[in-house]
Amino acid sequence: MSVLDKLVVFGLPLVPKPIVGLFSRRYIAGERLEDAVRVIRDLNSRGMCATFDLLGEHSNMKQKAIDATDTYIQILDTIDRESLDSNVSLKPTQLGLGIDQDFCLDNIRRIVERAKELNNFVRIDMEDHPYTTATLEMHKRLGEEFNNVGVVIQAYLRRTADDLVDLMETGANLRLCKGIYVEPRAISFRDFDIVRRNFVTLMERLLKNGNYLGIATHDEYLVYEATRIIQDLNLPKDRYEFQMLLGVDEPLRGIILSGGHKLRVYVTYGKDWYPYSTRRLKENPKMAGYVFKSIFGLDKK
Repeated sequence: MSVLDKLVVFGLPLVPKPIVGLFSRRYIAGERLEDAVRVIRDLNSRGMCATFDLLGEHSNMKQKAIDATDTYIQILDTIDRESLDSNVSLKPTQLGLGIDQDFCLDNIRRIVERAKELNNFVRIDMEDHPYTTATLEMHKRLGEEFNNVGVVIQAYLRRTADDLVDLMETGANLRLCKGIYVEPRAISFRDFDIVRRNFVTLMERLLKNGNYLGIATHDEYLVYEATRIIQDLNLPKDRYEFQMLLGVDEPLRGIILSGGHKLRVYVTYGKDWYPYSTRRLKENPKMAGYVFKSIFGLDKK
């Protein structure tokens, strides 16, 4: 962590909310569904598809989880009505996983079922390690009923190579990312280069196996390795896609698009932008420094 990154992270509690809003404006579509629709329509017009993400995690009341479920169904209806090229991504704890797994599963099932009716797709995000097994179990159960649901796997978890065995056997649709949560060393790789190497290893296994893969990274080295593997395997362009967060490394986004690859942008919106922004900046100090430099133009010097 650089000195700048440390200063930004440790100083976050002292930063006024409007300033954090400046930090997040580039990375969050806004508070309202209409804000996300506007952003996604613009992305679509520039050749990118998207995924909606409603901000909010760890619902501790059933009604709150049900409300989030209803909102996701509204999002799917909006995608269909507005003819947007987008699917949805959801966090299980927002839908009640911390309350009861079967309750959460029922909520996700409602969303996946509506997506199926609208010929759309649902991605189940992966959160921190207490929820990994339950998330994979719910994905497996839903996968036995539907063919329009996928899940996320994280390259920094030591268990992921073993998790791939079942996921490859069922032909699961996966998003592969490095992972952002700070996890115990006993269950996660801490070395930057090892995480990269594991990402490449997992990616190659999945692409060779024929799984549809969302390659979620802002790391140009991993983008290079992905394109190398894709070329070596002579993969058709409908067997994978690249994925990036809204507002992050737009020049690299342009390079991926110019290479003729499909690119999906993860678009977050919602009233919970402030806790999301501060938590993400704390969890990813390098991102905190990057955002600070971009706001004050230091990334252009």
